[in-house]
Amino acid sequence: MFFIIFFSLYTLINAYIFIRGWQSIAIYPQLRIIYSIIFVIAASSYILAKVFSNYLPDITYKIFIWIGSFWFMFLFYFFLSIVLIDIVRLIIKLINFKPPLLFNNINQTKFIIALFVLLITLVSAIYGYFNRSNVKVKELEINLSENPTKQYHIVFFSDLHISVVNDHSFLKMIVEKINSLNPDLILIGGDLVDEKASKLKELKLVEELKDLKSKFGIYSITGNHEYINGGDPVIEFLDNMGIKFLRDEVVLIDNSFYVIGREDLSKRNFTGQKRKSLDQLVQNLDNSIPKILLDHQPLNLNEAVDKSINLQLSGHTHHGQIAPANIITNLVYELSWGYKIKNNTHFYVSSGIGTWGPPVKIGNDAELVLIKLKI
Repeated sequence: MFFIIFFSLYTLINAYIFIRGWQSIAIYPQLRIIYSIIFVIAASSYILAKVFSNYLPDITYKIFIWIGSFWFMFLFYFFLSIVLIDIVRLIIKLINFKPPLLFNNINQTKFIIALFVLLITLVSAIYGYFNRSNVKVKELEINLSENPTKQYHIVFFSDLHISVVNDHSFLKMIVEKINSLNPDLILIGGDLVDEKASKLKELKLVEELKDLKSKFGIYSITGNHEYINGGDPVIEFLDNMGIKFLRDEVVLIDNSFYVIGREDLSKRNFTGQKRKSLDQLVQNLDNSIPKILLDHQPLNLNEAVDKSINLQLSGHTHHGQIAPANIITNLVYELSWGYKIKNNTHFYVSSGIGTWGPPVKIGNDAELVLIKLKI
């Protein structure tokens, strides 16, 4: 169902944009053949790469993924621009006001507007790419005791989406930055990868993960993209890289605090199996010991409050990844990005260190979170 909905919407939006783009170059009909070729390649590259990944040469696969990934951003901005233009056209029609400057040569006006939209999108893509590459370290101090006797440095990140786009050079830079923080513990909030296990192995995309260093280990939870890319095979492959997945499991760290790892909510959609309830996960825990909850999707924050979770760490939202999509995530999630405290429960939702689709971040940061936990 997920893939049916995705492909249906993707096809409809592409068709809408293609038609409007075709109309915008009516003044230069000789460009339409070139336009059609470029559009079809851009719109189909990502899908073709994923469907035929086992048959394409590595270089072809990478080129298709890069083209298709950036196309998602262009598609988004083109769609928003066309909708805005259509709204303006409707208003002009309703008030019966046609400025001569715009309507004396309507085909020329359409072409100039199309060029302007293309230029703005290109500039945004360049800015967003460099912003995505500039990983920031956010510091968060959490005090869980009136008279703390221990302090732990925990590095948390989410949504790395390792792929041929977020590849070796990007991952190497992140690993070096994490190790420079000398973490006692590394926690990962899901969506660590965005390729199937076979492709991760074939292209050796996650080899740098072996260089991560942490005193008390590296723990991750599943995100929806672990399931999109095959579920168990990809998780088992990452386990062999030294990443311990907590799948509705609890681990006690240094006899000082619990880390509770929940399966992603999407597990039911892909496997037909429900994840455990939070009540099941905490029912046998010592309530005098602090509890950190890893839950990929920051939904129903009150559940963590009701179960006396001390700190919940989540990701998934990307804070929209490309503004103004953050308007939507702010409406969907109580906390789309950043820190919040409810009663005695602390929350942090990361905007993600990586990206899905285009390697572009606009209106948010690529971030590592350094948590100074006092107990």
